[in-house]
Amino acid sequence: MGVQPDSWIRKMALEQGMIEPFAEGQVRRSGQGEDNTLISYGVSSYGYDLRVSDEFKVFTNVFNTVVDPKHFDERSFVDMRTDVCIVPPNSFALARSVEYFRIPRDILTICLGKSTYARCGIIVNVTPFEPEWEGHVTLEISNTTPLPAKIYANEGLAQVIFLEAQKVCEISYADRKGKYMGQRGITVPRL
Repeated sequence: MGVQPDSWIRKMALEQGMIEPFAEGQVRRSGQGEDNTLISYGVSSYGYDLRVSDEFKVFTNVFNTVVDPKHFDERSFVDMRTDVCIVPPNSFALARSVEYFRIPRDILTICLGKSTYARCGIIVNVTPFEPEWEGHVTLEISNTTPLPAKIYANEGLAQVIFLEAQKVCEISYADRKGKYMGQRGITVPRL
């Protein structure tokens, strides 16, 4: 496997719709207002920094539910649409990417949280995007600190690294009819 450079990412996004919407370079400023600095997003040297949308599901214990991946109770969280999401101390939220991804059959991705958030105790966990998977990325955000944490919508949250296989896989995510194929919005656990 080899890591794909920025030129390959641009070509795949522009010619084959691999990432929509797509930012061809690193975006660091909004161009508006006094504080126009953004947590960067867009193409980097060997990856793509995706943005978090303004849709969040913040976990709560109001209904005393149990988090069970086999019997997920949607009362476990509060739905929010906001420009800034406050994740409570030692808590967790789900969100989604602004971008919709279409992964080629010979590519596997790894997605890691951006260092700006990691240095604040915010951990972003995302499972790999498998060959021929497509959809909005459901982002898992953990606040490991004893303090409330801010997550800024429409700004960078995680970096996607594209790994090209030496051979095309025999069975892709699309072939398996994976349960998270074509997801839109924040997708909770499914069996």
